[in-house]
Amino acid sequence: MNLQEKIGQLSQVMGNDSQQLAEDVAKGIVGSVINEVDPKTILKLQRIASQKSRLGIPLLVGRDVIHGFKTIFPIPLGQAASWDPELIKLAAGIAGSEAASIGINWTFAPMIDISRDPRWGRIAESFGEDPVLSSVMGVSMIKGFQGENLKKSNYIAACAKHFVGYGASESGRDYCTTNIPENELRNIYLPPFKAAADAGVASFMSSFSDLDGLPASGNKWLLDTILRKEWQYPGLVVSDWESIAQLQIHGLTATPQESAFTAFDAGVDMEMVSHTYRDHLTTLLNAGKITEQDIDSKVLRILDLKEKLGLFEVDFTADANQPVFYANKDLEIAKQLALKSCVLLQNNNQTLPLHPDQLNSIAVIGPLANDGYEQLGTWIFDGEAEYSVTLLNALRRDLGDAVEIKFAKGMTNTRSYGTDLFAESIRLAEQSDVVILCLGEESILSGEAHSRAELNLPGNQQLLIEEIAATGKSIVLVIMAGRPLTLEPIVDKVDSILFAWHPGTMGGPAISELLLGVSSPSGKLPVTFPRKVGQIPIYYNQKHTGKPSTESQFIHMDNIPERSPQTSLGMAATHLDTHFSPLYEFGFGLSYGRFEYSNLTLDKKSLDRGEKLHIKITVKNTGKYNAEEVVQLYIRDLVGSVTRPVKELKQFKRICINAGSSQVVEFELAPTELAFYNRNMELTNEAGKFHLWVSGSSSSELMAEFELTHD
Repeated sequence: MNLQEKIGQLSQVMGNDSQQLAEDVAKGIVGSVINEVDPKTILKLQRIASQKSRLGIPLLVGRDVIHGFKTIFPIPLGQAASWDPELIKLAAGIAGSEAASIGINWTFAPMIDISRDPRWGRIAESFGEDPVLSSVMGVSMIKGFQGENLKKSNYIAACAKHFVGYGASESGRDYCTTNIPENELRNIYLPPFKAAADAGVASFMSSFSDLDGLPASGNKWLLDTILRKEWQYPGLVVSDWESIAQLQIHGLTATPQESAFTAFDAGVDMEMVSHTYRDHLTTLLNAGKITEQDIDSKVLRILDLKEKLGLFEVDFTADANQPVFYANKDLEIAKQLALKSCVLLQNNNQTLPLHPDQLNSIAVIGPLANDGYEQLGTWIFDGEAEYSVTLLNALRRDLGDAVEIKFAKGMTNTRSYGTDLFAESIRLAEQSDVVILCLGEESILSGEAHSRAELNLPGNQQLLIEEIAATGKSIVLVIMAGRPLTLEPIVDKVDSILFAWHPGTMGGPAISELLLGVSSPSGKLPVTFPRKVGQIPIYYNQKHTGKPSTESQFIHMDNIPERSPQTSLGMAATHLDTHFSPLYEFGFGLSYGRFEYSNLTLDKKSLDRGEKLHIKITVKNTGKYNAEEVVQLYIRDLVGSVTRPVKELKQFKRICINAGSSQVVEFELAPTELAFYNRNMELTNEAGKFHLWVSGSSSSELMAEFELTHD
């Protein structure tokens, strides 16, 4: 390869059908295209690359297929709420297969940024706040995209993003600075990426964000010391969109040439969209700043991925196969994942499930009840609203003529402050036996660059809820949203709350089945729901502090006597104007079943580093409905060389228990799962006492104790 061809392999450009791009591909100076989805154009470019360029090297064709290509699945945060790795793997397999059918061979997912701030719009793309859950779900998505053999035509290369710390952006504002101590980075933010690397993810993406004063795309410690040297990761590293050119905007570099050198030296192999590599690597080579061997090592990683994808073996002269989208079996997986992702947050007086034989009419109200586009969620460039099945249409189909369904939009959109549609909604509510309100966020309110300072239901939604509540009718609130919302002002206004995230193409049928009791809700929160925005960041695996909050110490500011002594309030880590607890904790989710946990037993009270701890617990469904439960195992390391979280998720299992039945659930905990990075940044096990809980959420009183000893 000549130098121009090598540098071309390091360049990813926007796909299009222009004469200029065709000429550049023929010259061999383009290694990848992004965001081209016309199968004829993709095939044309691949034919030029493989037949007309001097070396015949095919192109990597990239596209964001974050939660579906044509068949759209719940947003990733919703998928995480399923706590079902196998379903996530199947969904990613479908998304990858649909994308591959038009010529896409590389996607920029999963996003495994730890996300503790729901103001951040991109929390919708994440798997939530926990390292273990994010690791498991991320690996499942990678396996779905990549399969066992990337050469098979229905698999595509995955990309672990954004490396690393992007989810900690200040104030939840996208692209902002992140300040993360190294110990926190290693114990919380890096583990999902290490799991992805160990699972053989084909590529990594460097983050937009500034990490402790050094933007990730120019951070040699991240990309070389950790990724290459510590983890021995052999795959491709691609920059995020123009993030190399943006090093100059950050103020890290003074010129585009400096930006190219900084990113190249740090370890970025391929530049996405911007062209500092194409413009300046030759100059840097001639100046002795970089070597051709350095260029070769990057080119080889790109060629290696192309070889693993089997691109050199593809016959691009053949006509493309007709793609198949929205297959019935794929839509069923989409429905099952939507069904398992919905989280029942409240169910006063067992309002749900609804019993159609006891109802004459239902009022379905809300701007999201019959909007096939908005239920798809953020970042669905290729999804088609006309294939969505909405909640309104699903209820009509499922109930037929048995129950009259009356529909009112209620609001023009979720952000509307107008009340002109209220009267019709109130009238229909008064005429009906029960009200289903479908509210939340439009898809544009979450995702990249769509952060929010307030997390309440937008527009006049709260007023609409209050007006409907004044009718005295039972209210089932279905919320579609891309993030946790602050629901405290309305929880006492409604009977039931089903949080459906943005559920995708088959969201309507899934929600209908849950409301009508065909299936029981089984989703669990992958992220903490705050009472108020001022609590953020609030997450379950917080540190204990030297003055932890306790119920006995808590007093609300409205109840503080005048001229109280300064130290009379307990001196605890809390806010004066809200309770220290979240509204809904990590791992929480109700069911139509009723689960009781008992008989927590450990096979030993003391284990050394060569042993495993065997745990058993009995889970009984004392309710009237067969239901699934996510059984969660947490630990706390009571004393460490650095302070440890009050609880840490270590394992989970999804089980199904019939009404009135019980099941013994077993876990096997290895000492390696107790390891953490100490004050010297060494991954180690430290001897000492541990608490262990098994329950249906991160809040549990059923606890056992064990000790890890030295060998």
